[in-house]
Amino acid sequence: MTRVALLLIGVIVVLVGAPGAGAEKRARLADRLRQGFGESAVALAKAEAQREGNERRRAIAPPGVKPIGPYSPGILAGDFLYVSGQGGRDADGKLPGTIDGQVRQTLQNVKAIVEAAGWTLEHVIYSQVYLADMAHYDVMDRVWKEFFSKAPPARAVLGVYKLPTDIAIEINAVAFRDLTRKRRIVPAGYPQNLSWSPGIVAGNRLYLSGFLGADVVTGRMPHDPDAQVQLALDNMKQTLAAAGMDFRHVVFVNPYLTDNASRQMNDIYAKHFEFGNTPARATIRVTSLPGGNTIELTGVAVADLSGRLAVRPKNMSPSATASPCVFADDTYYCSAKGPFTPGPRNLQGIWVGTVEAQVRQTMRNLLDGLEEAGLALSNVVATNVYLDDMNDFTRMNRIYAQYFPDTPPARTTVAQLAPTDRTPRNEDTYPGLEQISLIAVK
Repeated sequence: MTRVALLLIGVIVVLVGAPGAGAEKRARLADRLRQGFGESAVALAKAEAQREGNERRRAIAPPGVKPIGPYSPGILAGDFLYVSGQGGRDADGKLPGTIDGQVRQTLQNVKAIVEAAGWTLEHVIYSQVYLADMAHYDVMDRVWKEFFSKAPPARAVLGVYKLPTDIAIEINAVAFRDLTRKRRIVPAGYPQNLSWSPGIVAGNRLYLSGFLGADVVTGRMPHDPDAQVQLALDNMKQTLAAAGMDFRHVVFVNPYLTDNASRQMNDIYAKHFEFGNTPARATIRVTSLPGGNTIELTGVAVADLSGRLAVRPKNMSPSATASPCVFADDTYYCSAKGPFTPGPRNLQGIWVGTVEAQVRQTMRNLLDGLEEAGLALSNVVATNVYLDDMNDFTRMNRIYAQYFPDTPPARTTVAQLAPTDRTPRNEDTYPGLEQISLIAVK
């Protein structure tokens, strides 16, 4: 077989695996390939497509940087750069003695990764900021403005219980290659001196800041937690509309909740999305949110609905609140998964009690979503790991590393709440000790 023929097959394999291609179409074309060229040719074409995909994903690291775990400082995938959660330690592991110093060093670390890709901080379009103490918000915001003085990125800020190596702040980021296709979205009525942008359009994608259940001008919250949920959704809707979109365009949402959040959040949230076609979602309880808020919603949307496709493994039922994974063009956003065993209702549950075993089950659950779309762990460009106890960091890393032996994705790791009681729920089931969400690129 000529190389030209093989490459043609590879192109077809890539095309039929695109978000808009149905399973029946993929199977029909695969059969034709087998009849014309044989199983070995199909396998070679898939391998060629995988190799080319790997070449489109490149690890980015500043000189002298040594990650403390199985992750890449940055992953460049197409037009997007995914930056791992950065802390306040310098390249030698030294931690500044002040919060101002930690924030400054953290942002310098983000900057170094972006510059290692050949870009500048102007290319940063989205960020999540994790604070071990929400009292440090004002210091963070003041230093942030020094780094992002013009058209700042969309941003979500949340308070968590503990961060790796006892740092006080962790910041991750997404950057975008083409500044001519970057546009700041500020709905009418918003204050003009914000240190963050309500939304940033990057090509066909819209990154949405963390929207609180409070008035965007006065900061006042309704007394009713249910009304706070609705107001957070209304604030998100306003920015979507300013970008020419609505809730149908959303592909991923992080609802962040405190202990005082509405117990009706899911019911209120579900009214805004089509059953079975909801965004992927990672719902995370946190220690605190800015201004004493109880809910914050942040996420990503895609402008062209023809590039949006929800994907559900066969072992999962449709949901009113979250799709397992959703495509935005070639990018695949997957909901947070824990060590829950799917299957018949009477067999569902968390059946393993150690962090190591739970991480393995979680990775199996994530693989279900990836494989349903014809993807693999090698397609993953970024993950968020939520630990019950930061003391499990090393144990989690040991197992996690086995699933990403080559060019591991960018990663952010936090312990969002105080450790839970690990007593078995009954003689067979256990509390969850970790969750992982991911982003993959075809």
